[in-house]
Amino acid sequence: MKIENITTLGELKKSGYQPKSIKDELRDNLIEKIKNKETIFKGVHGYENTVIPELQRAILSRHNINLLGLRGQAKTRLARLMLTLLDEYIPVVEGSEINDDPLQPISRYAIQLVEEKGDDTPISWLHRSERFAEKLATPDVTVADIIGDVDPIKAANLKLSYADDRVIHYGMIPRANRCIFVINELPDLQARIQVALFNILQEGDIQIRGFKLRLPLDMQFIFTANPEDYTNRGSIVTPLKDRIGSQILTHYPNDIETAKTITQQEAKSDIRQQDSIYVPELAKDVLEQVVFEARHSDFIDEKSGVSARLSITAYENLLSAAELRALKNNDEKTAVRLSDFLGIIPAITGKVELVYEGEQEGAANVAYNLIGEAVKTLFIQYFPEIEKLKKQDDVGPYDDIVSWFFNQSDGFELLDDLRDKEYKSLLEAVTPLDDLIAKHQSNLSKEDSYFMKEFVLWALVEYKQLSKYRFTKGIQFKDPYGSFIKGL
Repeated sequence: MKIENITTLGELKKSGYQPKSIKDELRDNLIEKIKNKETIFKGVHGYENTVIPELQRAILSRHNINLLGLRGQAKTRLARLMLTLLDEYIPVVEGSEINDDPLQPISRYAIQLVEEKGDDTPISWLHRSERFAEKLATPDVTVADIIGDVDPIKAANLKLSYADDRVIHYGMIPRANRCIFVINELPDLQARIQVALFNILQEGDIQIRGFKLRLPLDMQFIFTANPEDYTNRGSIVTPLKDRIGSQILTHYPNDIETAKTITQQEAKSDIRQQDSIYVPELAKDVLEQVVFEARHSDFIDEKSGVSARLSITAYENLLSAAELRALKNNDEKTAVRLSDFLGIIPAITGKVELVYEGEQEGAANVAYNLIGEAVKTLFIQYFPEIEKLKKQDDVGPYDDIVSWFFNQSDGFELLDDLRDKEYKSLLEAVTPLDDLIAKHQSNLSKEDSYFMKEFVLWALVEYKQLSKYRFTKGIQFKDPYGSFIKGL
């Protein structure tokens, strides 16, 4: 029988429906998906061999779960994706505030309705998209918010005394009966509020203003927490931790390819940007490497973490920097340049917590230096390593490039707003760059070669083979010793 045809308790009984707890529901559907080789947590990358197996084990064990990790590690997304493991619809007693199961009612309202109407008790159907409740833990959250309180207006309207349990107004947790309930940033919840969760997690009891109600709530709890919170803002009280079945540690992507996949999936770009702006693959690598450098920088607080949102917003800024230049020049199409990376600095400075030394250095300088460090790290994956010391007569792979700059008395300037034609013409004039790329990156496309040329120049600066000066309208590259020698 189709669910739209089942509108009463009697019809539900005839359909063969059997009550099932939400934890069994999650477990059974997970088993089915695993057997069918289905992707369970779509859109989550980098957790295939770490977090997801642990999450699956917790679901199979029917545990409440604490996801512990730094910001931007997809904790909330994992919790929301668990909705896909619920049955599409479940029956509830119509009018019930706490989603009573028609065959196992627990509220006074539902029990009395079933006793009164029997098989004619009306039922409705709850879709899984409505079975998710979320609360951000903040210091102002009260027991009344999450558990419930006595409602004097209800007492007055129904002409009931405060001794009658019908005057109770249920909080978020009872109203999320038979649902997934997420409490984000659990350590921010005051200790006395955390204590109120003890019985709900273990025995299913709730106590409101002296009313001890035996409500065996059927819920899947998921908590999220940041390790930094344990010391800076609060802590999870020990008895509550003891009642949470599995604590699962999340982490940032371990490699650039995974990080790129996440960024490309999450970044919001205008369709016009997609059509008019070409992004070399190396540019995407540099962007992700900037984030990796930030996570290991001595100037940035490692405990605070560097969110995956940094690379997402930085990528959006990168596209916009290229788009802005194209708009100014009336160019219909353009490609991302390394100089466009200066446009991602606002995305970096707003998302990192600096230590004392970083504050002294300045957020903008720290961000600018991260771009240089990213270029330096990636350079040796494409070209021979630059030796710090070499014999006098040895010829290095970069000597011709350095010599070319030595002969440029006025330096070599790349302005930020150059038209594409002028930008390419300037880089083509540095002929030793063509020889270097032809030798070590022979399969590189013409379209990618210009970004690679600029990449080489930035890397030679980082390795102290060239010098770079940033001025208002662009960047000037020079031989570091040429002007001094010519002056002599």
